[in-house]
Amino acid sequence: MSKKLRDIPVTLIKGDGEYEEIHLYSKHKKIYPRWVNGLFNRWRILFVAITQLFFYSMPWLQINDRQALLFNISEHTFYIYGFVFFPQDFIYLTALLLASAIGLFAWTTAGGRLWCGYACPQTVYTEIFLWIEKWVEGDRMARIKLDNAPATARKIRLKTIKHSIWIILSLWTGFTFVGYFTPIRSLWSEIAQFGLSPWETFWVFFYAFATYGNAGWMREQVCKYMCPYARFQSTMFDADTLIISYDAERGDARGSRKKGADYKAAGLGDCIDCTVCVQVCPVGIDIRDGLQYECIGCAACIDACDEIMDKMQYPRGLIRYTTENALEHKYPERDIIKKITRPRVMMYVLVLIIILGITIGSLVIRKPIKVNISRDRMTMVREVEDGWLENSYRLQIQNADEKDHSYIITTDGLSGSRTIIEGTGQIFVPATASQDIGVRVQVAPSKAGPGGHEMHFIITASDNPAIQVREKSSFLGR
Repeated sequence: MSKKLRDIPVTLIKGDGEYEEIHLYSKHKKIYPRWVNGLFNRWRILFVAITQLFFYSMPWLQINDRQALLFNISEHTFYIYGFVFFPQDFIYLTALLLASAIGLFAWTTAGGRLWCGYACPQTVYTEIFLWIEKWVEGDRMARIKLDNAPATARKIRLKTIKHSIWIILSLWTGFTFVGYFTPIRSLWSEIAQFGLSPWETFWVFFYAFATYGNAGWMREQVCKYMCPYARFQSTMFDADTLIISYDAERGDARGSRKKGADYKAAGLGDCIDCTVCVQVCPVGIDIRDGLQYECIGCAACIDACDEIMDKMQYPRGLIRYTTENALEHKYPERDIIKKITRPRVMMYVLVLIIILGITIGSLVIRKPIKVNISRDRMTMVREVEDGWLENSYRLQIQNADEKDHSYIITTDGLSGSRTIIEGTGQIFVPATASQDIGVRVQVAPSKAGPGGHEMHFIITASDNPAIQVREKSSFLGR
């Protein structure tokens, strides 16, 4: 698309002879957030520290001489803090996704976009990259001046330092992320020996590039144009949802004035129209225009406005966390906490508690053993030398424990049956491994007439009788 076509405005007829010109395509303008101090900024720093300490350190944590959190896709085994899961445990992933979705609905209905403002990976890494940018290039005006300056040696040096730090951090982030799917200690050894596999190399660089591009270049565009959360959040908001709002009743009319001046006599409100709230916003919006889908709820504008109010010796809270109903004086702001327990939120919480309760209960009673039984379909039933009838089965025993176990296989349901196991009597299965075993069951003809007869295989750990499963099968007679 040519530049001239991109700049052609479109006229919208609004009615009553009014019209408005808009541009369907506009060039992206870089946002230079200004550094701000305050309570909520300290909270953001704390959440950045907590989330990144967890992310970067967790792959190195060992439990039972194994990585505590590892999703080993190549071996179809997932280790989560001492628990071992196999693909058959997909139900737990489903429960986790359901709980996350319901939790997000409850959190958003009650607290708005606090997740976006404090813990979302896009927000966290954008914040880290902005810290690096500020440390290298300076605060807002210094960065604007540097970008508009010609390509001097100083500019090239500062840009090179900044991007080098960004790239190093991005590569370490990509390496750590892959370390959740490939044992990170082995991954580090492969890198040190230049023996990284092509796929591991691809994914390390892919996630490094994603981190570098999203946090270093795209930033607020990811939140505004790519993230679906900003688009469907309005369906979860209501008039009692916590949002960041500008108190127009107190702040308007806006205007500059000298400190200590009788601004009320001049018909002005508390807003001095300094635009600092806009300068600190990481997505570049003016919160004074009302609630906007671009707002990520980071509260940088609150810290900035409170700082200005302190300088002007005005009360804080011109921009604050509040609700639509509280802002319209339908109830005092001290009652906002009480509104969290409204029926809509409680419904979400109840569903979340049920899902979590069932999942946790299932994990508590879960046996660290799984058994799959298949019949030898080549020989349904055959007669052995002494006239007894024999069925052949294949048992796959999966040891879903962090310890080695030996198992004893018995049967019941058919009186006088004999169980013949390939190899020794006890089946040894290493920790988190599986073993295929051939089993033959023999029954006297008088005990197994034509058709199928219900029976059960009982598999018990010889060193821990509490680890036992009972699986239903059938014996074909004739």
